[in-house]
Amino acid sequence: MGTKTVSLADDAYERLKAHKREGESFSDVVRRLTEGSDLERFYGILDDEAGRELEEAIRERRETRNRERARRRREIQEDLE
Repeated sequence: MGTKTVSLADDAYERLKAHKREGESFSDVVRRLTEGSDLERFYGILDDEAGRELEEAIRERRETRNRERARRRREIQEDLE
């Protein structure tokens, strides 16, 4: 097996490094992070209505999560003041 040299911006390197587990090489990290489902195989599985319902559920969940994160940030900021 050969090797390749890849240049990364400092912030990209730090992100990759943050995902590195004990005993893992960077190659192991890249393999682990890039494996998974091939989403294309699910294309067309939902009808339009089900797709819209799923998108709405995802949007609502994201909004809830964002509100919760904002609330936690405010609490942390208040505690630091």
